[in-house]
Amino acid sequence: MNQVYPEPTVGALILNNQNKILLVKSHKWINNKYSVPGGHVEIGESLSSAIIREVKEETGLDILPKRLFMIQECIKPDEFYKSKHFIFFDFICVSKNDTITLDKNELQEYVWSNIEDINEEQLESFTRNLIKKFRNDHDFNGTKIYHIK
Repeated sequence: MNQVYPEPTVGALILNNQNKILLVKSHKWINNKYSVPGGHVEIGESLSSAIIREVKEETGLDILPKRLFMIQECIKPDEFYKSKHFIFFDFICVSKNDTITLDKNELQEYVWSNIEDINEEQLESFTRNLIKKFRNDHDFNGTKIYHIK
């Protein structure tokens, strides 16, 4: 019998130089809700290397992970197209550029949104948790949250 283990995955809450957040849509989330770019961690790969690779593959963006922000357990979610057990390692990242080239096999749409304009009802539940925590943990008084170096 094959033992099945949880799959470590990374997600990127990406801010551009205008402090807008990148949201994406993937056919893998069945309710046509927004999520964040990300994916699996390969054997021998660090989490930060995985998030850089996944974002580049899915969006064409070069990013700088600033910090691991949130860990979420995701056990067989109804919203996902197949029964899986994930452990999400969500990073706050900044983009080094704004030009998006979607991998159409993974992502179908994207939008850059101001935090105050994001409607949580349009997010899949794990991205909703991420956005709520980000809103609660940061001061949005018009100043830059992260500066790109």
